[in-house]
Amino acid sequence: MKTYQDFEKAENKLKFITSAINEYRASDDYLTALLANDYECQRNTTIAQYEKYLYSQTGKKVVDFTAANNRLASNFFHRFNTDRCTYSLGNGVSFTRTQTITEDGREKQIDLTKQALGRDFDNDLYKAAYFALIHGVSYVRWEDGKSFVFTADQFCPLYDEFTGDLKAGIRFWSLDWVNKPVTVILYTEDGYTIYRTKDGKKGLDLMEYQPRKAYKVRVRETKADGPEIIGESNYPSLPIIPLYGSKHKQSTLIGLRPKIDAYDLIQSGFANDLEECAEIYWIVSNAMGMDDADLAQFRDRLKLNHIAVADTDNSGITPYTQEIPTQAKETFLNQIRASMYEDFGDVDVSNISSSSRTATEINAAYQPMDQEADDFEYQMIIFIRKLLSLLGIDDVPQFKRGKISNQLEQTQMIALVTQYLDRETILNLLPFITVDQVQEILSRLDQEEGRRMDDKPDDEDDEDDESGEA
Repeated sequence: MKTYQDFEKAENKLKFITSAINEYRASDDYLTALLANDYECQRNTTIAQYEKYLYSQTGKKVVDFTAANNRLASNFFHRFNTDRCTYSLGNGVSFTRTQTITEDGREKQIDLTKQALGRDFDNDLYKAAYFALIHGVSYVRWEDGKSFVFTADQFCPLYDEFTGDLKAGIRFWSLDWVNKPVTVILYTEDGYTIYRTKDGKKGLDLMEYQPRKAYKVRVRETKADGPEIIGESNYPSLPIIPLYGSKHKQSTLIGLRPKIDAYDLIQSGFANDLEECAEIYWIVSNAMGMDDADLAQFRDRLKLNHIAVADTDNSGITPYTQEIPTQAKETFLNQIRASMYEDFGDVDVSNISSSSRTATEINAAYQPMDQEADDFEYQMIIFIRKLLSLLGIDDVPQFKRGKISNQLEQTQMIALVTQYLDRETILNLLPFITVDQVQEILSRLDQEEGRRMDDKPDDEDDEDDESGEA
C-alpha cells in the first residue's frame, strides 16, 4: 500500500505513479470492487462459471456437455444496496440554513446550503453513497459548485501515515488496458496533473499531458482578447473527500456473497433437474457381460438419443424415477432468503404488506434497517461536514427516511396532539410530506393568512379591539 509519505519521498514521480497503480490494481480492495460491479449488474461470477463435470475411467475430469446447465443469477445484491441507499436518500438531504425570498410576488423558503452545493447535489450524493456501499468507499471531488464521483475501481488513494487523512490520489481509466491509451490524473493539495500513454505505446508507459494546474481559476473575458486567466488558487485542503459505506469500510458483498452463491446454485440446480430429469435412472438386468465402457456408452446413448437397443429375450431395462425434492429445496431457499435479509438488516416487504398491520408492528419490522441506516447516515454526515468545511459553511444535514407505514394510523396519532405542536413540527411528522415540501407549505400558509388579514373588513377589526379591551 503506497502512502502520501511514499509519494513525497519518491524522486521519480512518474515511476511512483505507475508503481502505485499496478499495486492498487492487484489489491483486495480493487478486486473486490470489480467483483461487486459484476454482482451489482446481476452477473454473479460463481454461478456464471459453474460447470458440471464427469470423470473418465482414467480419472480425468471433463465437462459434462450433455448436462443441463441453467445459470440463474439472483438480484439480491442490487436490491439490498438500493433499499439501504434509498431508505436514507430517497427524499434527498436538507439543511437548516434557510432564507425567505420573494419570487413572482410570493414568499419562498430556500435552502442556502443546498443552493451552494448545486442543484445536482442530491443525485451526486446518491451515486457516491451507492458506490460507497458496494465498493466500501467512494470519493467525491469538488470543483466550482459541482461535485464529481470517483469510484474505487478507478481511484488509488494516498493516505497520510500519521493522520489517516486522504492527502493525494491517482485517478486512472482506459477503454482497453491492452490496446487503448490510459489516462491518469494526479491530485495533490496544490493542484492536479494529467498524464497519458505515450504515442505509439501501450498501458502505463506515461508522459505528462498537462502540467500541474490549480483547482480554482479566475478568468476575465473581453471582446477584444477573449477569455484570459488572471489568477489561480487552491482549497485549504485536498478537494477530494472519501465517503465510506459503513464503519467497517468494506464492501457489503463481503459476508453476503456466499449466501447469494448458495441461493443461485440451488435455484439453478432445481431448474436443471426439471429440464433433464436428472432423477431418472435405469436398472439393466442380465448385463453382467457389459464392462464400464459399455455401460458408459449405453448411458450416453440414452441421454443423447433417448433411445437404446436391448436384447429383451435375454436382458431387460427398467427405468425408475425419484420425485424431485421440491419441498426441501424451496424450504432451504426460503431460509437462505430470510437469512440474507436478516444479515443485511433489510426489510422483506412481503411480510408487512398486509393492510391490517399496525404502526407498531411496521416500526418493529424496520428496527434492524433503522440501526443500519444510523451507521450509514453517520458516515454521510462525516462526509458532508468535511465538504461544508471545505466551502466554509457551518450546517447540519437532515435525512427523512422512506418506509412503508400505516399512514392513516400515523396521521390520526398526530391529529390527537396537534394542539401541543407548532405547524412546522406537524408537517415534519406527517408521513406523506417530504422535507423539501415543509418550507414551501409553511410559506403558502403564511401568505394565505396574510391575505385573509388584508381582506378582513375594518369593522371586524374594531370589534376585535373592543372585545380585547373588555
